Amino acid sequence: MLSDTSRPVIQATLPVVGENIEEIARRFYAHMFAERPELMDGLFNRGNQADGRQQQALAGSIAAFAGFLVNTPDEMPDHLLARIAHKHVSLGLRPDQYQIVHDHLMWAIVDVLGDAVTEDVAAAWDEVYWLMANVLINQERAMYGALNLAPDTIWRTWRVSEKIQETDDVVTFVVERTDERDIKPSLPGQYVTVKVLMPDGVHQPRQYSLTRADDGHHRQFSVKRVHGLPTPDGEVSNLLHSNVHVGDEIVLSVPSGDVVMTYTDRPIVFASAGIGITPMAGMLSHLVQSGSQRKVMLLHADNSAGTFALRGQIQSDLAKLPNASMLTWFVEPSEPTQVVEDELVGFMDVSTVDLPAGAQYYLCGPLVFMQAVRSALIARGIPAKDIQYEVFGPDLWLADFQ
Repeated sequence: MLSDTSRPVIQATLPVVGENIEEIARRFYAHMFAERPELMDGLFNRGNQADGRQQQALAGSIAAFAGFLVNTPDEMPDHLLARIAHKHVSLGLRPDQYQIVHDHLMWAIVDVLGDAVTEDVAAAWDEVYWLMANVLINQERAMYGALNLAPDTIWRTWRVSEKIQETDDVVTFVVERTDERDIKPSLPGQYVTVKVLMPDGVHQPRQYSLTRADDGHHRQFSVKRVHGLPTPDGEVSNLLHSNVHVGDEIVLSVPSGDVVMTYTDRPIVFASAGIGITPMAGMLSHLVQSGSQRKVMLLHADNSAGTFALRGQIQSDLAKLPNASMLTWFVEPSEPTQVVEDELVGFMDVSTVDLPAGAQYYLCGPLVFMQAVRSALIARGIPAKDIQYEVFGPDLWLADFQ
């Protein structure tokens, strides 16, 4: 918790820092990469840098953490910190790199706020930073310890054994192990980081959900092509689609991610849109592998049946579960000869669905989709604690703090 000296300073300066935090984050990243360009090689996603999402995510997390310290000093934003820690471990972040971030972040605060950053103000925000950093460092140290790995050993080379064209824009990669070292089994809902060498010699990391339960020798993930080259946002997905083939080797991190399906006997409802189906596919596969008897409902929205990635795998897995159902919403209706009972036309509307009592909910898809679904569920009396969500990329929503 904050010291008695720093708390009133943070309380007084939080509004002005909050008003300027996005500009602080923007200058922080620009200054850090100008001084330490090597950090962009394998650690930071330059697509998120280019479109501003990383800056917004940093701003939101710092503001949320500082607000917690001031408003609820006896609590910590555990969910926020867990998301960040898992992402850091998936990238092999080292404890000493927190000092680099600190130095450039404090520079940016002074650069934006100028003379308003007195010695007392600087000391108070320094305390906020290290409170957050030390919690993350400790969580990440425990995670590395549980994996019996150091930050620079989380990476492993796998060989592509299958490449499956799911839709025009989605490809599934099945990879197989290339040595006999033990591998840490993935948990249902986790992702891996793929680290790819780009044509300019810089390694770029991207996270992809695991879409099938491990069998001890293989892993599976699906990649949606992001259109927009030559901008950084789609450079990795386009390279994976076009240049990585069966027999090629690829570098993956250990599985990470805090949005993990728990094994209980409660009903479970998955609500997804578009490529947000990928973690749901992974969770369904784990349910099948474990012989689950749970009541399962999958709600999915997509442009059309033809853009519904992994549909065949999902239908097969649902058929193997004793009490499972699926309902889909397509913007473009199927041809009359193709329509099946589980298809609706338009956008997902969970207010019309007969939801199972006492269920757990997992959401994934575009932010506007998850906001709408989560709001509708809460309006129906679903407790917020029973709704988990997965965000692809930096979390610009922070729903747990709204």
